[in-house]
Amino acid sequence: MKLVKVTLLLAGILFPFSATAADYPAPKQGEWIARDFKFHTGEVMPELKLAYTTVGDPKGQPVVVLHGTGGSAASMLTPAFAGELFGAGQPLDATKYFIVIPDAIGAGRSSKPSDGLRTKFPRYNYDDMIEAQYRLLKDGLGIKHLRLVIGNSMGGMHTWLLAGKYPDYMDAAMPMASQPTAMASRNWMLRRMMLETIRNDPEYNNGNYTAQPRMLKIANAFFGIATNGGALNYQNVAPTFAKADEFVDKALAAPMTADANDFLYQWDSSRGFDASPQLDKITAALVAVNAADDERNPPETGIMDREIKRVKNGKVFLIPASNDTRGHGTTGNAKFYRQALEDLLKSAPQKAM
Repeated sequence: MKLVKVTLLLAGILFPFSATAADYPAPKQGEWIARDFKFHTGEVMPELKLAYTTVGDPKGQPVVVLHGTGGSAASMLTPAFAGELFGAGQPLDATKYFIVIPDAIGAGRSSKPSDGLRTKFPRYNYDDMIEAQYRLLKDGLGIKHLRLVIGNSMGGMHTWLLAGKYPDYMDAAMPMASQPTAMASRNWMLRRMMLETIRNDPEYNNGNYTAQPRMLKIANAFFGIATNGGALNYQNVAPTFAKADEFVDKALAAPMTADANDFLYQWDSSRGFDASPQLDKITAALVAVNAADDERNPPETGIMDREIKRVKNGKVFLIPASNDTRGHGTTGNAKFYRQALEDLLKSAPQKAM
C-alpha cells in the first residue's frame, strides 16, 4: 500500500477517504451577532459574531451539524461526510432537510482571539459554545425545534451537552467520536502536554508573538499522530522505519495556517467538560457512534456501555476496527454509519414543536 498523502490540520492528521461528492444544494454562509454574550467566567462581549453555513431550503426539517476542535463548517463539507449524507436520497437529503453548520466560538469565521484581542479574549469553554449555538439557532435563525443534532469529536461532546441541557429542543441526537464523561485520562493528558509545549516555546511570548511559534506545528503533529489515525492504518502506511520516518517528515513539512492563540483556546476549551450529570434528562432518541480503534475514546474502558444505560432512548453503534478505519478520525467518513443514521431518523418520534 502506498503512503497516503498527508494534510496537517489543527492537531489531527487527516487521512483522505475515497468518496464521490453527491449533488446537493450549494452551501450558503451567514453571520449573526449575539449581543452582550456572557461567558462562564462572568466576562461579557457586547458583540459576539457567530458564523454559520446552511445547506438546503429553510422550510425543510432543521438539522444541526457540529464540527470538531479547530474545524469549521467547511471541515464538514467533505465528500466523505456531506457527499455521503446531503445528496438526493441520502439520509440528510438537503431537499428535505435544512442543514445548519455553525462555526463554534473561536473557530472559522466566528469571533476568536486572532481577531485582535489575542489573550484578552474571554476564556470560553464548551458550555459557552453550546449556549452560543443555541442562541444562534433559536434567536438568530428562528428555529423552534430540531429534527437532529449530529456532531463529530468536539461536536460530539457538544451534542451530549445540548441534548442534556435542552432535551425538548430535538427529536434525535448522534454524538460521534466522543463520550459524555469528564475530559480525563490520556485524552486530557496529551492535550495538556500539547498546550504546555506551545506555551513554553519562547517564541510564543505569552501570546504576543510576531510570527507563529515553531513548536505549534511540532506539538500539533505529535498530538495528531498519538491520538488519531488508527493502529492498523499506521501499520499499513508505515510498516518500516523508512516509511515511518517519511510519514513524520511529511507531517512536519505540511502547511499549517493555525494561529497559536486560537489553537490554544480551542483545545483548552475542553477543560472541565462533563456531560454525564445530565444524561438522565436526555429524551431525544440517541445513537452514540464510536470507532473500536478510537485512541481518545477507547471502548475497552467500558465507559460508554455504562453511561448509555442512563439515556432513556440511547444506543451505541460501534464501528469495528479495520484497515479502512482511522481511529479517532473514522467518523469523518459517513459510510460507516449512514445506515445507522437513516434508521435513527426513521424511528425517532417527532416531538410537538
